[in-house]
Amino acid sequence: MRLEQLATGREFRAPTNLIQMGNGVALVTEQSGLIWTINLADPSGSEAAGFLDLTGRVSSRRSEEGLLGLALDPADEGLMYVYYSAERPRRSVVSRFALAPDGSWADLDSELVILEVEQPYANHNGGQIAFGPDGYLYVGLGDCGTAGDPLGSGQDTSTLLGSILRIDVSRAAPDEPYAIPPDNPFAQGGGRGEIWAYGLRNPWRFSFDRETGELWTGDVGQNRWEEIDLIVRGGNYGWNVLEGNHCFGVRDGCDPTGTVLPVWEYSLDGQPCSVIGGYVYRGSSIPWLRGVYVYGDFCSGEVFGLRYAEGTVVEHGRLADTDLRIMSFAEDNDGELYLLSQKSGIFRLTE
Repeated sequence: MRLEQLATGREFRAPTNLIQMGNGVALVTEQSGLIWTINLADPSGSEAAGFLDLTGRVSSRRSEEGLLGLALDPADEGLMYVYYSAERPRRSVVSRFALAPDGSWADLDSELVILEVEQPYANHNGGQIAFGPDGYLYVGLGDCGTAGDPLGSGQDTSTLLGSILRIDVSRAAPDEPYAIPPDNPFAQGGGRGEIWAYGLRNPWRFSFDRETGELWTGDVGQNRWEEIDLIVRGGNYGWNVLEGNHCFGVRDGCDPTGTVLPVWEYSLDGQPCSVIGGYVYRGSSIPWLRGVYVYGDFCSGEVFGLRYAEGTVVEHGRLADTDLRIMSFAEDNDGELYLLSQKSGIFRLTE
């Protein structure tokens, strides 16, 4: 597998998302709060054009803060959702913006705040948002930050932190920005109704398999283990009792009863440091890769793939060894995959 750099006419600084709109046009977010358009259909590349400037509302002073998530509304092509960090007080914000009639820019004054979550610390913000095949908006939140989950957020279903949320924004309005789907696991009590799954440390990137609808995430570990999870309704993914498959912070063992164990884990011995969740490849340009979940590591620059069948990983291997700081992966409307690097631009995965 090779990486082909896109000629975009701009040196993107810490790109966090790439989402295709239509006719080859894609939106690219930068961590600082800028959103640009590029033309994926032009093989020679094209100049990036400004789409929305949120730098006046986004706090990106710390390395894990900033404009982190982007999603287009599948039911209304004139609406887009973003996830960003803000301060005074420090918080994560999910907002909706209206697009211009021709889709070439977004209206800064149209912001409707959907959700705000206080962040005690500046890291472990999660940041991914995506619409599921059910039409609901999913939101990833980390455990609140610093080390070891000092507030116990991962196992506390009375907080939204350390969770993947599932909310209904189909009738979003200022007086009721979202509703709780009635089949959410805690919709009738026992925890926050917005929670879909919990016990996560920092689900930086998650994605839906466009063929099966399965929800995959890379959950960033503490000091020893990074993990890949398949997210299920009401699942408890173990943090901070477990880090990967292993007891965290105790010598005499722990009780993993009731937790959902990772599909895959890898050790932090050596250069790796943070798993970057990706996508199950469903494109056509790399036939042998179809059905493989592609992910990477921020520090090592390695890109991996795993094939999952009948409840187990049947194949795993390294697909590419790069010197890139991998920020995120992206998928276009044809199921082809892209890699977003912190300082080196955007790359298309090719055979």
